[in-house]
Amino acid sequence: MLLIPCPFCGARDETEFVYGGDAGVERPRNPETTTDEAWTDYLCFRDNPQGMHRELWFHRDGCQRWITIERDTRTHELGAVRLSRS
Repeated sequence: MLLIPCPFCGARDETEFVYGGDAGVERPRNPETTTDEAWTDYLCFRDNPQGMHRELWFHRDGCQRWITIERDTRTHELGAVRLSRS
């Protein structure tokens, strides 16, 4: 179990949060002109990194804000935690 240090609420159990995915994936800028192949790549395919990785988390049971967390996918050690623009 992770103890996530929310910048607004302090350290909280991971069960208060909802995982939002890879923080490095960018949504297509022009949805109307994006090809089906590009949408499929965006929606379905992700890297499976080992080591530090940036993730989006939503604090559902707390401040209800999106935060970006750096997490080591091998050890679950947390790095920087900051407010997200998402």
